Amino acid sequence: MPHSPVVIGVDSSTQSTKALFADAATGRTLAVGRAPHRVDGSAGARESDPEQWWQALREAVAAGLKESGAPASAVTGIAVAGQQHGLVILGPDHRPLRPALLWNDTRSAPQAAVLTAALGGPHAWTARTGSVPVAAVTAAKWSWLRDNEPSTTARCAAVRLPHDFLTERLTGVATTDPGDASGTGWYSTATGAYDPEILQLIGMDAGLLPSVAATGGTRVGTLTASAADALGLPPGVAAAAGTGDNMSAAVGLGLGGAGLLDLPVLSLGTSGTVFAATRTRPANPALSGFAAADGGYLPLACTLNCTLAVDRIATLLDLDRDDAAPGGEAVLLPYLDGERTPDLPNAAGLLTGLRHATTPQQLLGAAYEGAAVTVLRALDEVLRACGLAPDSPAVAARPLRLIGGGARGRTWVETVRRLSGRPLVVPSGTELVAIGAAALAASAASGVDPVAIAQDWGSGHGAELPPMERDLETWERVTSVLASAAPNLLNGG
Repeated sequence: MPHSPVVIGVDSSTQSTKALFADAATGRTLAVGRAPHRVDGSAGARESDPEQWWQALREAVAAGLKESGAPASAVTGIAVAGQQHGLVILGPDHRPLRPALLWNDTRSAPQAAVLTAALGGPHAWTARTGSVPVAAVTAAKWSWLRDNEPSTTARCAAVRLPHDFLTERLTGVATTDPGDASGTGWYSTATGAYDPEILQLIGMDAGLLPSVAATGGTRVGTLTASAADALGLPPGVAAAAGTGDNMSAAVGLGLGGAGLLDLPVLSLGTSGTVFAATRTRPANPALSGFAAADGGYLPLACTLNCTLAVDRIATLLDLDRDDAAPGGEAVLLPYLDGERTPDLPNAAGLLTGLRHATTPQQLLGAAYEGAAVTVLRALDEVLRACGLAPDSPAVAARPLRLIGGGARGRTWVETVRRLSGRPLVVPSGTELVAIGAAALAASAASGVDPVAIAQDWGSGHGAELPPMERDLETWERVTSVLASAAPNLLNGG
């Protein structure tokens, strides 16, 4: 009996690759193959060899195919969602000339400041690209590379984002999508194309860049014979353009024009993000005004320090990650990698408010509070970008969807409930980036809108938690420390 069609959604993140095999009709997860990545660097540097992403993708697909029990002939589509902003530099042979500069590499902060001023300031940037350059943005990383490794940029034959690099390995087609492209700093969300003035400003030849597909679910090609052989799949499997990880998570939740609009999401992972899908083009310097994978918009704020930073504090204290208590008088801002929102690339962690009675559990709880307050501060700006009034009772009653690894942690959920005062929905899908990529793959194979596919799959549904009284005392204590420390201690002064 023939097997029902299967699609593969690839989540190529900072730390690992996951290949999710899903039933194309129901979205039921059949298997998830995994393979790790290595991140190198210190003192602000964060780099990875793109070749290991390709090797990890091969290993993850092989593991998932074996676990799923599905024949390779049942696979009809594949799509890649990748970590945003990373700068991949290829030579004439389309092999990497050097390790990729990752999103959380903060060495390009000075270049970001120069770029911001050169175009006329934050509002000039948001009017064109939707976002203001920070160290994470790819344009700043390219400028850093030109300043520090001119021989490398001189030999550059192609520039790709991480997901572009992998999609090209799969199909032989140099392509990206509006969602991931909108995180580069050289793509205009106002025109839906690369911005020639910005390309000239950063010294980027448009010929080095991939074409931009209409959506992340657009069918851009099929697996080449060599890619099919490397993955153990048949040639001719439909391949989608793919997108960035945050855009893919939105698709997996059913957020977009064919689904849910103007509903906020908080993602607790290595980074913390808050975003919503909307039809309103964002132009707020406090946010990243991204495009969405389905052709709409995805206003988003991202913090560098979230679950990984809090886990590091737990390790230093020799505590289990859930062996925590509210911080009491202690405030701990766990900015161990600098910070992106607020824009403090030279920041380090800051602890204040210690007393004789302060316990290790309270210190860990204070780290949770510092990380949660940092990302929740941006929630109101995201809602405003959707054209909503944050203080409206109807808007305040809109549930906050909680996703990412932290959404499976008891202390994370309790901390977000206490500090936000909002109802929460914790979706049942645990691999939403990969599920979103699977929906993009199904779209490439079928021509159906990927958000509509994800909505039918129901991957964004889950447990609902009622609101609890907001802990304004802790909120005000943390924000007060942040405001007073930012001008000096948190700027590396």
